Amino acid sequence: MEANSMFDAVFDENWKRTVYCGNATEDHIEKKVVINGWVRKRRDLGGIIFLEIWDHTGLVQVVINPETSESVHERAKQLRSEYVVAIKGVVKKRPAGTENPSLKTGNVEIIADDLMVLSPSTLPPFDLNEASAIDENIRLKYRYLDLRREVMQRNLRLRSKAANYTRTFLTDAGFVEVETPMLTKSTPEGARDYLVPSRVNPGKFYALPQSPQIFKQILMISGLDRYFQIVKCFRDEDLRADRQPEFTQIDIEMSFLTEEDIFELIEDYMKGLFRETIGVEIQTPFPRLSYSEAMERFGSDKPDLRIPFEIVDLKAVFQGRGIRAFEVGERGAIKGFVLPGGASLSRQEMSTIEGKAKELGAKGLAYFQLGNELKGPMVKFLDEDGKKLVIEKSQLFQGNALFVMADQDRNKVCEVLGQLRLEVARKYDLIEKGKWAFLWVVDFPLFEWSETENRYVSVHHPFTSPKNEDLYLLESEPWKVRSRAYDIVLNGNEVGGGSIRIHDPKVQESVFKALGLDEVEAKNRFGFLLSALSYGTPPHGGIALGFDRLVMLLAGAKSIRDVIAFPKTQKAQCLLSGAPSYVDERQLEELHIKVTATDEEEG
Repeated sequence: MEANSMFDAVFDENWKRTVYCGNATEDHIEKKVVINGWVRKRRDLGGIIFLEIWDHTGLVQVVINPETSESVHERAKQLRSEYVVAIKGVVKKRPAGTENPSLKTGNVEIIADDLMVLSPSTLPPFDLNEASAIDENIRLKYRYLDLRREVMQRNLRLRSKAANYTRTFLTDAGFVEVETPMLTKSTPEGARDYLVPSRVNPGKFYALPQSPQIFKQILMISGLDRYFQIVKCFRDEDLRADRQPEFTQIDIEMSFLTEEDIFELIEDYMKGLFRETIGVEIQTPFPRLSYSEAMERFGSDKPDLRIPFEIVDLKAVFQGRGIRAFEVGERGAIKGFVLPGGASLSRQEMSTIEGKAKELGAKGLAYFQLGNELKGPMVKFLDEDGKKLVIEKSQLFQGNALFVMADQDRNKVCEVLGQLRLEVARKYDLIEKGKWAFLWVVDFPLFEWSETENRYVSVHHPFTSPKNEDLYLLESEPWKVRSRAYDIVLNGNEVGGGSIRIHDPKVQESVFKALGLDEVEAKNRFGFLLSALSYGTPPHGGIALGFDRLVMLLAGAKSIRDVIAFPKTQKAQCLLSGAPSYVDERQLEELHIKVTATDEEEG
């Protein structure tokens, strides 16, 4: 039955789709179908009207011919972008020469015989076909429109597929999914907590969890043996492109294990995840590097192994040659890296790279270029033997360039060259495409010195176990203690981290002491965990995988915001809902809270 006007028909069984838009194929030719979807484009060529109708499966072309009833023709003329419609018609093969190979429905079209408008749309603030060029803040404000884009639909469905695989894999491996509390106790050790006031306990606050860390350890003490959770976590910290105030992690904990059990489990998981989600076979086992080796060779604890050059130690080449810039003392470092093709760079380009190094913290950056001979501002300080040594030790081949940095601070040399290595690799397109470079980084320091707190703090968290062979150093030389922590790195991104935990209360007490926490303060912060540890704790450990970042890499997206349905901005704002917002004074009174007026309120 034909709808008589634009809105007087009722959506019922007769108007429910019989095929999704993107699934109309040559198998449906000469068949009657019903499609439901959004109008993406309308072209009126006088007598004939062409429509592109979209749903999450894709686009299909609909043709409304002049001989179609006048009422259907009139309704079609009123259609605009993003109107929701139901259309009845017959699938036909497109006339020769009009096929569209870019669409999976490009060989067919639907000749409409009836049309119903289910919902009109105001003019969208941006063209969904051109949305990638639109300011991200506008897209986030109108996220419901942005999510209609093919790439966003694909990303969210990939995320769902990855989550489903994760649950199946871990359940089949004997893990039990347990939900841990969202309202918990603030334990200020690490990032800043999000606090939630308690109405029924005036003056007291819950904290949103930065991690289920303590609860998953307690689950191991409880004998659960294998736990997992795909869980929301919260950190009130300064944001970057790959950070969100609320994020999702795959949380895993196991009892009676060693590091090898974690490595084997996660490598098997990654192998299956990549195969099932994007059809890629990855190679296992993953290579392993100690933290110190990663810093020395790559200047980063999350090195990108797709870059075809490393940092090399050149102290033996330059030290003691009377070159003032290279006199760095016994504890200093002279390091560099070879840039493939760098001999063809102009002096201006070389100076630009030097300028970038200075921005990153270097006092200077020496460079050499090897064409027919070795060139560069520092060559005049080298004799023939010195030139040969530079070429030999750096493995500088003809056509390449060498960049060298020296400083009395060894860590600074490593970190600056590590960042510079990434910068020039990206700039000159030297990162190997299509490669998935996994890596385990192990043997992190257990502690690092905090200038602001004037004490040692945990590199990971205070429940990370020291390496057994370093236990004797806890009291005398804590800075030398290595941890049983490990990170998993993919293409220069840390996608997960974990550790073997402390199960011996005496070791935990020694670690707290090294952190400057006395018995009273430790009990105040972590009393319920310390109490639990005293009731028979199995050796245990685990890992947390950054689910948002992992899906971002699988999707080939540039930001985790592109794989989260409703992300926050870098100012931790939700432009769609307007959060955070001011609340009613009565709500604050109920919570026994007074707020200081902001400039915005006073103005």
